[in-house]
Amino acid sequence: MSRQTCNICPHHCTLEEGESGYCCARSNHDGEIRNDNYGMVTLLSLDQIEKKSLRRFYPGSRVLSVGSYGCNLRCPFCQNYAISMADGMHAGAQYIPPEDLVRRAGEYELAGNIGLAFTYNEPVVGYEYVRDCARLAARRGFHTVLATNGYICEQPLGELLPYINAMCIDLKGFSEVSYSRLGGDLKTVCSTIETAARCCHVEVTVLVIPGENDTPGQMRRLSSWLAGISPEIALHINRFFPHFHMADREATPVDVVFSLADVARRALPYVYVGSC
Repeated sequence: MSRQTCNICPHHCTLEEGESGYCCARSNHDGEIRNDNYGMVTLLSLDQIEKKSLRRFYPGSRVLSVGSYGCNLRCPFCQNYAISMADGMHAGAQYIPPEDLVRRAGEYELAGNIGLAFTYNEPVVGYEYVRDCARLAARRGFHTVLATNGYICEQPLGELLPYINAMCIDLKGFSEVSYSRLGGDLKTVCSTIETAARCCHVEVTVLVIPGENDTPGQMRRLSSWLAGISPEIALHINRFFPHFHMADREATPVDVVFSLADVARRALPYVYVGSC
């Protein structure tokens, strides 16, 4: 069998037969790139929409949150590393076909559920499942939300966006140096934000980590850039707590988070602080 290249994200993994990609969710199977985590659900929870870092999209409503396994970045501070860094053998997933997932969403409609949120791990590495579920959800009148790192190529993003109603995009910092440490690049994520903002509701979240992305200058550049796309984009500035490979770090001082929020508010009217 021939080697095949996956074109979901800029890693463009070239895989031998049976080999899995960087994300642990896609592989070369019989000469074709296969989405191994299709329908494989690790977490399912009815959440307040605000828990998805969406404050201006149907506030006060609920959404059925869906997680799988795999991710195409390697954040040393990941809060969901047990599934985002796992493969299919160790994720503890169960198969739920799109029809069943949308049916389950309907069971929570009277409890205020407005649809589906693909979250917890990185949903774009299994974009085919997201796309298929979102299509069915739209037919039922449900909304689909994507909580994502935004590290996706133009073609699969274009396939997804017609069915996505809101996105919360996690901007890890505003420098290529920050992204190089995570196995990604800033340019791609910025392009995703720009493209998504033309198609659906977008909010952006930033986890402020001491010594990594906590300078007023970086926040000034980030917020001004977002305002240039649309001043309607809400920015969530969240406090870091020690976790995963950064368990030896100190939590972000609360006054730093609030100070950076004040910087961002000079450019953006909708700025929120989290975990303070």
